[in-house]
Amino acid sequence: MTPLRTITVDGSPVQVLESGTGPAVLMLHGSGPGTTGSGAWATTAQALGTSWHVVAPDQAGFGRTPVPAGSRGGLRLWTEQAASLMDALGIDDYAVVGHSMGGAVALALAAARPQQVTRVVAVSTMGAPGAPLSADLDALWAAPAGPLGARDMLSRLVLDQALVTDSAVDARAAAMRAGAAAYASLFPPPRTRWVDELTLSAHTLAAIRAPVLLVHGAEDRVTPLGTAALPLLEHLADVRLHVLGRCGHVPAIEHPREFRQLLSGFLRPD
Repeated sequence: MTPLRTITVDGSPVQVLESGTGPAVLMLHGSGPGTTGSGAWATTAQALGTSWHVVAPDQAGFGRTPVPAGSRGGLRLWTEQAASLMDALGIDDYAVVGHSMGGAVALALAAARPQQVTRVVAVSTMGAPGAPLSADLDALWAAPAGPLGARDMLSRLVLDQALVTDSAVDARAAAMRAGAAAYASLFPPPRTRWVDELTLSAHTLAAIRAPVLLVHGAEDRVTPLGTAALPLLEHLADVRLHVLGRCGHVPAIEHPREFRQLLSGFLRPD
């Protein structure tokens, strides 16, 4: 079993998957209902091996991490909580890998903590100026807990529908039910405002000094390549983009071996 533990961050509990030793990598999940740090990243963390110190939290409102009292989810909370988590763990410098919503958080964290964040991998990322709310993201955020909602959501995430197995649907449906109460407050309609809330300004993006790797699926319908990744190339000082053909929104699941090779090749210190 992958080790999970609860860490108190700014007075609020955060559940974290933590494994390995060596250079630290903070891994931030995306925003679909039922998403957790361990669900998103356990397989990738295991494949990276024990030579990386992987930290994969449930962000506020997801999994077993509640939204702090008197607060609500959003880019600022998720960014500050991620930074404070690494402070609480005593980790002074680290790479950040973020998927979808987590990509926007990773980029915001790199702008806010230039001395700490060494590299950024933003996968199927949100955060680009002017990105619209796609029909698939709208449906994904609205997916009802249960097998039908889980199957519909997973079918939108991946290109190859053979990946939408009964066991995957059952696992996601259970995770959706478990996290339903906290998740309900995060993305109520109208949902365009939550895309806007996760958008980074040109000024913020220009402030990012760390090298950035963008990884994106050519057939991503949730955060389409043309509106989500390509605009970021204009704004980031040190950026490269890797596009995977025959790939939807979840490269880590759809092309796991190539994704891990990209990740370890980019993150490995010279």
